[in-house]
Amino acid sequence: MIDLDDLEIYQRYDPDGMRNHIHQLPQQLREAWQKSSEFTLPANFASIDKIIVCGMGGSAIGAELLRKFASSSAKPVILVHRDYDLPASVDSKTLIIASSYSGNTEETLSSFTQAMDKDCPKMAITTGGKLKDLAQTRQIPVFTIDYVCQPRAALGYSFIPLISLLARLGFIEGKSAWVEEAIQTLEALLDKLAENVPTSRNSAKQLAQRLFGKLIVIYGAGILSPVAQRWKGQFNENSKTWAFYETFSELNHNSVVGYEFPKKMADNTFVILLRSPSLHPRILARYQITSEILQKAKVKHEIIDSQGKEKLAQMMSLVFLGDWTSYYLAMLNQVDPTPVKMISYLKERLASMK
Repeated sequence: MIDLDDLEIYQRYDPDGMRNHIHQLPQQLREAWQKSSEFTLPANFASIDKIIVCGMGGSAIGAELLRKFASSSAKPVILVHRDYDLPASVDSKTLIIASSYSGNTEETLSSFTQAMDKDCPKMAITTGGKLKDLAQTRQIPVFTIDYVCQPRAALGYSFIPLISLLARLGFIEGKSAWVEEAIQTLEALLDKLAENVPTSRNSAKQLAQRLFGKLIVIYGAGILSPVAQRWKGQFNENSKTWAFYETFSELNHNSVVGYEFPKKMADNTFVILLRSPSLHPRILARYQITSEILQKAKVKHEIIDSQGKEKLAQMMSLVFLGDWTSYYLAMLNQVDPTPVKMISYLKERLASMK
C-alpha cells in the first residue's frame, strides 16, 4: 500500500493540486461570506416564499446543504432542481437560482432558460459561460465566482452565498457567528488532517486506509443527509471509486434487511455512519441499533461524529473530513483526483447527439 506519509506521492499523483483547494476551504468560506454580504439584492427578492436552485453535481451540493440547514425555518421552501424542465409550481414569489460553476451545464441552462418566460425573481451563481451571458442579457443579477478549480472544490462559493441570501432577507438569524465558528473549526481540523500530518495522528489518512479496496456506503440523517451525499460524490470524483449514500430513518425500513446477500459483499463493503448531536434523539438511537445489525452481519463499519457547537460547523467539519479522506483514497488508488474523464466523455457524446 502507498505510504501516505511520503510527501513525494502528492506531487506525483496530484499534479494539479487538488490538495491545495482542500486546504483553502476555510478561507473560501470567509471570502465567500464577505463577497456575498456585499452583493446587491434586488427589491423583489424580499417577497419570495420559495427558492428553487437549479444545478447539478458539485454546483448543486451547496443548495442541498442549505435545504437541510434551513429546514427548521418556516420560510422559504427550498427545492433543489436537477433536471431539464422547470417545475410547474413556479410563481411570482419563487426565486429561481441557477447554480453552475462553468455556466454551461445543459440541464441548468435548460431550466433557467424556461424561467425567462416566468414572472419571478431570478439570479445566477457562476464563473461565466452561457449562463452568465444569458443572465446579463436579461439584467438578472449574477454572483460571480472568481475561484479557479473543479466545481466540487468551490463548495464555499456554492453554499455560503445562499446562507447569506437567507440571512439578509431575514429568514435566518445568527449567521455571522455560525460562519465564523465553521471557519475556526475547519482551521483547527486542518492542523490534524493535512498531508504533512503523519498517519499515526491523521484520522483521514487512517480512514482512507480502512476504505481502500472497499465498496463504500455512507449513511447520514437530517442535516447530515447532504453531507453523506457530498462524501459519496467526493469518493466518486476524487477517488474514482464506487460509493453510495443512504439516509436515516428510511434505510431502517429496507436496507438493514439486505445485508445478507451476496455473502461476499460483507467482506468487500465498508459503511460509514455520519453522526451529529443535533440529530433527533430517536435518530441517534437508530445509529446505535443499525451499528449492532451491521456487526451481526459482519459488515465493516464506523460511526464518525461531527465537531462544533452549531449546525453549520457540524456539517462543515464532516464535509472537510470527507474531502480529505477521499483525497487520501485517491493517493492509495494511485490516481489523479482532479480530472473527471468519464464526465468529459459523457458530455462529448451528448454534444455529438444534438
